[in-house]
Amino acid sequence: VAVADVLKEESRQAIGEMRTLDIRTVMLTGDNERTARAVGSEAGVDEVIAGVLPDGKEAVIRSLQKRGKVAMAGDGINDAPALTRADVGIAIGAGTDIAIDAADAVLLKSTLADVPASIRLGRAVLRNIKQNLFWAFIYNVIGIPLAAGAYIYAFGWTMNPMFGAAAMSLSSFCVVTNALRLNWFRLRDGGRDKGGTPVAEEDFRRVIDHIQTKMKQEEETMTKTIGIKGMMCAHCEAHVKKALEGLDGVISAVTNHEQANAVLELSKDVPEEALRKAVEDAGYEYVG
Repeated sequence: VAVADVLKEESRQAIGEMRTLDIRTVMLTGDNERTARAVGSEAGVDEVIAGVLPDGKEAVIRSLQKRGKVAMAGDGINDAPALTRADVGIAIGAGTDIAIDAADAVLLKSTLADVPASIRLGRAVLRNIKQNLFWAFIYNVIGIPLAAGAYIYAFGWTMNPMFGAAAMSLSSFCVVTNALRLNWFRLRDGGRDKGGTPVAEEDFRRVIDHIQTKMKQEEETMTKTIGIKGMMCAHCEAHVKKALEGLDGVISAVTNHEQANAVLELSKDVPEEALRKAVEDAGYEYVG
């Protein structure tokens, strides 16, 4: 019996719309790389980072933020740290409570198609705000000096207080009316999508390669604890630490004379004989 998650058609469409919006997409998953790349290829995402632990997702978001703004969409408990770290956290409505609490926006219909729709709406609102600020600023720069009589001596211009009151009301009317135009904004119409400022392909690729290399190095790191007799003080600890860290393959050694051991972080398997020799050459007894 073969069991598999079926990719929703709306997911493929959502990824395509985000590409139109000049948004690069990365799939973060704890699944194995082979499965993740198969699903990612079918969905059309730009990059796939597989085998990621919960704290690893947060670290990936932090690395991507060095090259631009990052939005994170997720629905699970494991996604909560990354949702909090992202510039914009987007939770799926049917997701866990902790993911919803950690996110900045919640998609009530629980469909990935709402991700590009929410981004589209966000850009429209921001554009509307900028328009209102611009016209209100220009309006007041021209109108206030005129009402105050600043142009009388230069141009002989004056303003009747009644016209001033009407003009002020008209200003508010224009700003509110412009904002109300958002009621006719079509969330799911991608025909008028305008791209943003995407991260350069080369920079994006460099960041992804760096993240994957770092994850690979972390996967290859091993930890080993060895027993050591004869350490009596911090000076002894430092002596053993120096001897062990001098071995090829030992990244770091944390020695403890009270527990009579050393915790080693290894980049590769180090023969026990090499560990024994390093400890004994330093003047202490290797227990194993």
